[in-house]
Amino acid sequence: MESTAIVVLCTAPSEEVAERLARALLEARCVACVSLVPGLRSLYRWKGAVEEAREVQLLIKTRRERFADVERVLRAEHPYEVPELIALPIVAASADYLAWLVAETA
Repeated sequence: MESTAIVVLCTAPSEEVAERLARALLEARCVACVSLVPGLRSLYRWKGAVEEAREVQLLIKTRRERFADVERVLRAEHPYEVPELIALPIVAASADYLAWLVAETA
């Protein structure tokens, strides 16, 4: 049976914003877990210029079927004009972890 579990990547401008986004996702019950990784340094092109920012990486664990809900919450709550929303498949995980993830996002 193929897993539909995914990790969604999203960055935030501060730990406070990252925590607010994580809590909004959890309260919407569209994710099982959000890990916050502070200290990220991002370099990127934006509106024709190279920019640099300190950010917090959100590692959002959910199911493919809930991606639209995750996107809806993040677009409503995120301060960025174009927030990062990248879903990566979880190709292998323990059966217990996958069962928990599915139960929490049902």
